[in-house]
Amino acid sequence: MSIKLHTAEEIELARAAGHAAAKVLEIITPYVKPGVTTDELDAICHDYVVNVLKVIPANIGYHGYSKTTCTSVNHVVCHGIPGEKKLRDGDIVNIDVGIIKDGWYGDTSRMYYVGQPSVRAKRLVDITYESMVAGINVVKPGATLGDIGAAIQQVAEKAGFSVVREYCGHGVGEVYHGDPQILHYGTPGEGLELQAGMIFTIEPMINAGKAGTSVLSDGWTVVTKDRSLSAQWEHTIAVTETGFDLLTPWPEGTGAYQAI
Repeated sequence: MSIKLHTAEEIELARAAGHAAAKVLEIITPYVKPGVTTDELDAICHDYVVNVLKVIPANIGYHGYSKTTCTSVNHVVCHGIPGEKKLRDGDIVNIDVGIIKDGWYGDTSRMYYVGQPSVRAKRLVDITYESMVAGINVVKPGATLGDIGAAIQQVAEKAGFSVVREYCGHGVGEVYHGDPQILHYGTPGEGLELQAGMIFTIEPMINAGKAGTSVLSDGWTVVTKDRSLSAQWEHTIAVTETGFDLLTPWPEGTGAYQAI
């Protein structure tokens, strides 16, 4: 496993890319409402990425993918392809965006409510956010990948939810997906030891029902096997000498969500 340890100057380049990606998810927020299609949301994001930020949509052409974002609604775990289906009141949706700025990748995702969510849907979204924050907060030199996974798993399972096993966080920087692989479950003290200069995503996918997933015939869309709701949040993190640095902070602040 070859894991690059980035310099302070390189982390600043990664930060600029991360901030750009986070800005996309801020500007799309008011458009997420009943009656809009995920394709329309994707078009708005694409226009902002290309014509306002003037950066490159990382997902277009990636292993044949054709859209700027992944939009995963309700029981879709990840990699939902934007399309013509209209969002309905009560839906929950994850929008995941990747961009390339000056050769560096920015990668982040958020959950959105379409109208008024159910009590269970809101709890799932909240717990998934809390699990991500728990995983982020253990990041520091000397901690292990198992520490991150265990922190996420503890929060999710204590609430009665399950952690998706097949998909994980990843190293990111001058490559889109690299090492280390960041599992969202694990055992404290096990796995690779973190070092200052690592950059990676933490992006837990948490299901309201069982953890099992399957991939639809389009080869991309991942759904829960039991069709239970699924939620995901994603941030990109740099390991510093004393802890962590959040490279994809929300430009408008976290609002009602716990600050990181």
